[in-house]
Amino acid sequence: MNAIRNNIPNAITSLNLLCGCIACIMAFSCFDPVCGGLKGYQCAFIMIALSAVADFLDGLVARLLHAVSAIGAELDSLADLVSFGLAPALILYNMMLGQGAGHWALFALMIPVFGALRLARFNVDTNQTTTFTGLPIPANAIFWIGYTALYAAHPVSLWIVLIIIVILSLLMVCNLRMFSLKMHNLSSLQENWAQYLQVVATVVFVVLLGLPGLAAAIALYVLLSSYKNTIIKREK
Repeated sequence: MNAIRNNIPNAITSLNLLCGCIACIMAFSCFDPVCGGLKGYQCAFIMIALSAVADFLDGLVARLLHAVSAIGAELDSLADLVSFGLAPALILYNMMLGQGAGHWALFALMIPVFGALRLARFNVDTNQTTTFTGLPIPANAIFWIGYTALYAAHPVSLWIVLIIIVILSLLMVCNLRMFSLKMHNLSSLQENWAQYLQVVATVVFVVLLGLPGLAAAIALYVLLSSYKNTIIKREK
């Protein structure tokens, strides 16, 4: 029974990985109708969202069952790299090909490479509990879902896309301290103002802009984190 209990979180993590793999497959049918009239990239968005749900649940279930393990942590990182690094990169890669980017589309592969570096550093850093160093890879996926949803309808200059790829990749491995949405004291507005503002702004962005609002929300997240760092340095 203990073996079954201990592997339940790993099974959920495996679902995260499976959904990420399906998202990668869907990305190669980017603009083709795939399921119920949805295009490949839209189905890939759904699979990445399901991966995110599984990513949330595996940690929750592990804590509830007291089944936290080193193997589970490593499996989680491997699944996250596929679901939140490779899958959005392949969506962008195929979109760039569809927009005539040619070999420049290979720049999209910077995303999983830097995502792997981000996850490797996270796994050996014990200080990333209440804050993160660099942009978390799920936030990277959220940005690219929003951006590719906009890019599919309104293509922009290739150079703008390449610059954004480089910026997002570097953000994952930079030393910028970024706040977590986990709040230990919900009643403290002074401690959690950035978290509350982020949640409210994300809802507003998505309501007003649709999926592209997710990209705006991550841009705000980076700005708020930078501002909080400035305040902390001044107080010291």
